[in-house]
Amino acid sequence: MADLREPAAVSDGVESEGPRPPRQSVDPRCRQWWTSQWIVWILILVLPLAVLGILIAPARLWLLLPALIIAIAGVVGAVAQPRLSYRIHRWEVTDDAVYSRTGWLWQEWRAAPLSRIQTVDLVRGPVQQRFGLATVTVTTASASGAVKLEALDADRAEELVQRLTVLTQGVAEDQTTADRDAT
Repeated sequence: MADLREPAAVSDGVESEGPRPPRQSVDPRCRQWWTSQWIVWILILVLPLAVLGILIAPARLWLLLPALIIAIAGVVGAVAQPRLSYRIHRWEVTDDAVYSRTGWLWQEWRAAPLSRIQTVDLVRGPVQQRFGLATVTVTTASASGAVKLEALDADRAEELVQRLTVLTQGVAEDQTTADRDAT
């Protein structure tokens, strides 16, 4: 099994596991996955307007003009968003926590300590399967919701789920023992 953890940051010869940006980038195939999602949304929005614009002559301008604007904006988004997101999205799993960084307008950096993890799920939608990708969802007791590691290579995601399951079992047993000893 591949090592899914990169070495900790080293400063003056001392390893640090403190807050820092995650190091692992998502799979490069995510750019095609995100582009295909944009194309689907563009088609969902543009096709009805275009068809109605062709069929309803008096409203042609009022239907085709928005269709054209949406199509142009959508193509720009389909080209720009996947490239920007690929640069920004990061993840990492250490012996202490799961880290993720997402978003390009509203950026979010999350850390889920292994002791707080309740479930680890693997999701592969039909389009993700086509590109060999998967999403690992790490659920905690946090009110902020689950930490999602999207656009991972499917095989690597399966290894990650197995590794997190093993790591969290050990942490949960340690936590249970510590709770029992404290009482």
